[in-house]
Amino acid sequence: MTKVRHEFDLYGKHYALESGELAKQATGACLVSCGESTVLLTTVVSKERKDYDFFPLTVDFIEKMYAVGRIPGGYLKRESRPSEKATLTARLIDRPLRPSFPEGFRNEVQVVATPLVADQVNSVDTICVMAASAALTVGGVPFEGPLACVRIGRDVTTGEFVVNPTYEERDNSDLDLELAGSATFISMLEAGAHEISEEDMLAAMAFGQEAITAFCEEQQKFFQKYEEANGPIAKREYVLDEPIPEVHERVFAHFDDMSAALKDADKAARVGKVEELKESIRAEFSEDEQLEWSRPITVELKALEKHAMRLMVVETGERVDGRVANEVRPLMVKPNYLPRVHGSGLFQRGQTQVLSICTLGMLNEWQRLDTIEPVDGKRYLHHYNFPPYCTGETGRMGAPKRRELGHGALAERALLPVIPSEDEFPYAIRVVSEVMESNGSSSMASTCGSTLALMDAGVPLVRPVSGVAMGLIQEAGKTVVLTDIQGVEDFLGDMDFKVCGTTKGITAMQMDNKATGLTPEILRQALVQAHEGRMYILDTMLEAIPTPREETKDCAPKIISLTIPTDKIREVIGSGGKVIRGIQDDTGATIDIQEDGTVFIAGVADAANEAADRIKAIVKVPEPGEEYTGRVVGIQPFGAFVELLPGKDGLLHISRMAKGRVEKVEDVLSVGDEVRVRVLEVDEKGKVSLDRVDKPEVPTAERAEREPRPNRRTRRPGDNGGERKPRRRHESN
Repeated sequence: MTKVRHEFDLYGKHYALESGELAKQATGACLVSCGESTVLLTTVVSKERKDYDFFPLTVDFIEKMYAVGRIPGGYLKRESRPSEKATLTARLIDRPLRPSFPEGFRNEVQVVATPLVADQVNSVDTICVMAASAALTVGGVPFEGPLACVRIGRDVTTGEFVVNPTYEERDNSDLDLELAGSATFISMLEAGAHEISEEDMLAAMAFGQEAITAFCEEQQKFFQKYEEANGPIAKREYVLDEPIPEVHERVFAHFDDMSAALKDADKAARVGKVEELKESIRAEFSEDEQLEWSRPITVELKALEKHAMRLMVVETGERVDGRVANEVRPLMVKPNYLPRVHGSGLFQRGQTQVLSICTLGMLNEWQRLDTIEPVDGKRYLHHYNFPPYCTGETGRMGAPKRRELGHGALAERALLPVIPSEDEFPYAIRVVSEVMESNGSSSMASTCGSTLALMDAGVPLVRPVSGVAMGLIQEAGKTVVLTDIQGVEDFLGDMDFKVCGTTKGITAMQMDNKATGLTPEILRQALVQAHEGRMYILDTMLEAIPTPREETKDCAPKIISLTIPTDKIREVIGSGGKVIRGIQDDTGATIDIQEDGTVFIAGVADAANEAADRIKAIVKVPEPGEEYTGRVVGIQPFGAFVELLPGKDGLLHISRMAKGRVEKVEDVLSVGDEVRVRVLEVDEKGKVSLDRVDKPEVPTAERAEREPRPNRRTRRPGDNGGERKPRRRHESN
């Protein structure tokens, strides 16, 4: 095998495709680069066909920290569990590849993406689809390629679209759109946006399709070079699952029965009827036939259900639950659903029910990310949980699966553009969406539920967000776009198109498409129906909670931010952290001090205010004219030192202690006495001169042995180095 390399420039970036040197024992391998970011894509197809009724495709994206010159954290110093970003990248590669394989392909396929270099300028995720397409092609694997994926940004200054923007360019973009597909159609879409209009989004999608076509053309040039060096690429032969005419005819003879079984708005009842019918059809085959045709029977039963559902929609305009194409299921919205939590909201659409809970915390509770991307972390988190009970099933409870991570990332992306800045709302924010029931569109229900929870928590959102999932049925030469799809319409339909946004525009989108005839007109209709649907849903939400709460709840931490001089940070922290720990222990507040002098204080009830007052007192510099009630902490022959603020003393000269001449300071004041003083002067070295307010008369000799003063305060342990020593009394004459 001869090494082949094809370099090209597109849209201001330099790319390269290479094959024939690395991983030659794989079915196919390709090295792809953008700038200096380089990824190795390998694909292996099993020699044996698996006895499955589905296509066994596995895609893994394995982050390597050496790609950015870092040693992995943790005890083992080895890459282990993939990060959330790695999982989402694997899904990004999987989704356009899966529908491109021929129907009935049952050989196991594993695609592994290994980033070798991440230059911290160019992202490595989107180029992986092009590399996977090239690896499959040079490996002779039959699929509908070539495929490519591009990221489309939009410069906020010029308004121009940018293909595969660098990280710096992404920071100056109000759009992050990822598109994948072939030269003729889009099969996968992910988007985050700052409230972009439907028209602008359609323009970006059209531009993205042009870019995908350009990358597919470059792949064709690469394949031509490959064949010139290594000979024609031979297509491997794989046995496909072919329908057996006899099985097809006997199963499809029950088409009317299946159509009747599907007409039920209740998911559990409908599934029960469909499964009962399938079992009765299966029972019509003899035991020998069931043994011989086990997989074909299962495949044909699925095909019967799919065909009956789709034909019902395009011919009658009626869906399995009786709705028309653009109708949203009944809604139930309940903010403030749970007591004691910082914010909560229950959102139900039909038989999909999600409870979202918001928790507020200190900014230092943000999530730190250890990935190959130049992103340190994030302060807004959304976690989506899909337990087996939400579909009436049993199953393993454990770490979130890929689907849960993907749905959580979509809801997080939808809300992120409307989350207030740190300056406006100095909190770390976590929302958890618990799916209680599921019959389709649970990710959109979690988006709506999250909006309710955030508003209930008093988070001042820029604008509330709602979302809806759109579907598509293309059957018998007819096309129908569906609003608010349920589970069966997702599984058996041609498209799952989720759209989230505000009254101003779109904030997030996600699409998986199995239909090759997805035209711009169909996309436009889907976006129009989505806008109508999400506005209807948003109106219902705002009836329950029109605006975010003006203040956070009493159970939530109150966070105060203040700024102190950087040269005062040491005083607030104290030796070994003694001062700051004392404030936290006394008040119950949590304190986080930044290097620039910004202080964040969190506490329930009055704890934050009390801690803030203590810190302000430490950094406070007395000014002339201010009055204080201070405590005498030291006595010298020339005067007394009075503590005005923690760590701040001033000198009250003996001449300013009383009316008349004072012979000895001890005749007027003692350590521990409280005295009202006024600041006279603060010199350039910070020394403070004081004057006593309401000076008393100088005591006479007969009153040399004075009674204890009522304003003298018992000293606390630790004041001025320990317990107060008894003061020696003067003997009387």
